[in-house]
Amino acid sequence: MTAFNHRFDPTSLREYDIRGIVGQTLHPEDAFAIGRCFGSMVSRAGGTKVAVGYDGRLSSPELEAQLVAGLRACGLQVAKIGCGPTPMLYFASYALKADGAIMVTGSHNPPDYNGFKMMLGGKPFYGAQIQEIGRMAAEGDVVPTAVGSDESVDVSERYVARMMQDWDGGDRALKVVWDPGNGSGAEIVKLLTAQLPGTHYIINGSIDGTFPAHHPDPTVAKNLEQIIAEVAKQGADLGIAFDGDADRIGVVDGEGHILFGDQLLVVLARDVLKAKPGGVIIADVKASQVLFDEIAKAGGTPLMWKTGHSLIKSKMAETGSPLAGEMSGHIFFADKWYGFDDAPYSAVRLLGIIARSQDTLGQMRAGLPQVINTPELRFDCPDTRKFGVIAEVKQRLAAEGAKVQDVDGVRVLTEDGWWLLRASNTQAVLVARAEASSEAGLDRLKADIARQLQASGLPVPDFSGENAGH
Repeated sequence: MTAFNHRFDPTSLREYDIRGIVGQTLHPEDAFAIGRCFGSMVSRAGGTKVAVGYDGRLSSPELEAQLVAGLRACGLQVAKIGCGPTPMLYFASYALKADGAIMVTGSHNPPDYNGFKMMLGGKPFYGAQIQEIGRMAAEGDVVPTAVGSDESVDVSERYVARMMQDWDGGDRALKVVWDPGNGSGAEIVKLLTAQLPGTHYIINGSIDGTFPAHHPDPTVAKNLEQIIAEVAKQGADLGIAFDGDADRIGVVDGEGHILFGDQLLVVLARDVLKAKPGGVIIADVKASQVLFDEIAKAGGTPLMWKTGHSLIKSKMAETGSPLAGEMSGHIFFADKWYGFDDAPYSAVRLLGIIARSQDTLGQMRAGLPQVINTPELRFDCPDTRKFGVIAEVKQRLAAEGAKVQDVDGVRVLTEDGWWLLRASNTQAVLVARAEASSEAGLDRLKADIARQLQASGLPVPDFSGENAGH
């Protein structure tokens, strides 16, 4: 038996996944080591089968091959679902009754990045578990080498058929523009639109790991310019965009306005709450106060929780929540679905709501209380310092008697509205956001953030031009 040990670049072991720059901080040897260590965890828990998928990045096939080799070396059966979106891999883990699942994906990062998202026993795999992979690799703490097997399994038609079971929009024909952004959701969009009623236009519909049209991140307004133009050209009812691995959704209405993650969640929550009155609807701390108020108004129980898709999924399971969402466009349905973030499925549910409604999506958006807020503001702060800054800010606010929600960083309520400051779990940055009912109020909130940063010895960022109606 060959002795095994391996060291990862420490920057690659993140809070929610393993991710790095291919050829610099992430290598094929890392993929093998992940397979060997994760596979050992599955094997020791009595599992025998792991599902594996990969996205459309140029580096993904080689990383997938090494990952599969590592899993096989643990004596496991590997179900290879091929290239597709991350939620299809999550679906496969349930449909194939797998004991674990690993997706090779760089998500919405630049083309030279790649990484691995994992599930173990049907639950998100994150935090201390990812650090444990690093420890096991360094110490060679793996099961003895064995001979496993692998087989290719195409679940794409089963995945689409299962989504279509929940189509509840009747035969009303909508006009929809789709932009999978040359990401790994492109083929699923083709299969899905062939079964949905209506007229569908697909742009950037081939999988291309160089992302020639635009970066596949629908939370950035610039990346939605092309779909907004196409919606106008086709006179479409709405446009739907995905990120690189289709676990995040971006939506624009027929008038070309972007619906942010929290606005989209209002539309979805009102519908879910008709069938699940009193249901707990979860959103992250960056979401608008409008969302929490509208959930309560619709008879739901709003719950503000920490940012991070793994953290939200765990909280949903704990509270029995039927629906959750993040500003970043991760939408999680446990109502009729499996509780994981799934952009194609969220699209099916959204289209059903619009098809059954007398109102257009634009009218739904315009009917929400109008507030002014900043986009997500990010500024550099060393990893070694970022959590300390938040602790200092919290201490000062307590001394001032401020009204603070501290579920994730600090969210401060004032007469003008609210402002948020939190440390990113995945990058060396602090994240801020503010929301008010007037421009003057928003300026006061931004001044509050600036004062707190200054008091902790950080440079004050330029907030000018950072207001957006929402």
